[in-house]
Amino acid sequence: MDKLANPAPGFQRNPGKVITVEPYHGTVTVRAGDTIVASSRNAKVLTEAPYPAAFYIPFGDINFEQLRKTELSSHCPYKGDASYWSVLPASDGKDAMWAYEQPFDEMAEIRDHGAFYANKVSIEASKD
Repeated sequence: MDKLANPAPGFQRNPGKVITVEPYHGTVTVRAGDTIVASSRNAKVLTEAPYPAAFYIPFGDINFEQLRKTELSSHCPYKGDASYWSVLPASDGKDAMWAYEQPFDEMAEIRDHGAFYANKVSIEASKD
C-alpha cells in the first residue's frame, strides 16, 4: 500500500474505526426558512457511529451567497480541521454548515463538500 501524504492520526491510533462515504441516490435540499441554501443530486452520505448520518453536498450545489464563513473551527482526528459557515441572516443559522476543506487522505471524498446541522436548517432528502 502506498504511503499517505496526509494520513489521519485517528486511523493510525484506531485502525478499526469505520467511516463510510457513499453516494446518495436522490435529491438533498437544504432550506433556511423559505430560502434554498443547497440542492443536489450529487450528495454523499457519511456514516460514522455513534453520530447520525450526514449529507455532504458538493460546493458547486451550495448557494454561498446565502452563507458567511465564520471564525469557528474544530478538529476531528479522522477527518481533519473543519471550517464553519452561518446562514444569512445568522439568527438561527449560526455555524449551520461545516466543511473539511483539506481533509486527511482517508476522507478525501468529502473535500469540497459541505454538511449542515439538521437542528439549524431544514434538510429534505428524497430518494430516486
